Amino acid sequence: MKHIWAPWRIDYIEMDKPEFCFFCDKSKGTDDTTNYILFRGKYNFIILNSFPYNPGHLLISPFRHIANFHNFSDSERNEHFKIVNHSTKCLSKVFNPGGFNIGLNLSRLAGAGVLDHIHTHVVPRWLGDTNFMPVLSETKVIPQSLADTYQRLKECF
Repeated sequence: MKHIWAPWRIDYIEMDKPEFCFFCDKSKGTDDTTNYILFRGKYNFIILNSFPYNPGHLLISPFRHIANFHNFSDSERNEHFKIVNHSTKCLSKVFNPGGFNIGLNLSRLAGAGVLDHIHTHVVPRWLGDTNFMPVLSETKVIPQSLADTYQRLKECF
């Protein structure tokens, strides 16, 4: 059996999880810069992941608190995936990654950290973005602050 180590995620795993839905809470706020909300559509919004795997790790979420695909209206679903597509274009333009991981974790069994509010992860990837640091020192190097990432991406959205 092979093991994949991601020790930088332990901060998220061990933190006290809020009783409220942070997607609902952040989307109702008015300070998009502080909340790292890059874009607001009619039905969905884009927020930077506060515990990113890489710089530019985005979360696309509906405003409405829904848990599954079958709860999306046609309009919500169509806008959601148009925003995923636009996100890859913006990330490509601003950061020039070599590829992307795009996915959803539906249910605790599938790895969802937020169980009842569907969202899509868009993670830019570069050759060598996983290096020796996590292996040797249990440290993930994120070479850019969330504030800098937000400022670089905001214009594109």
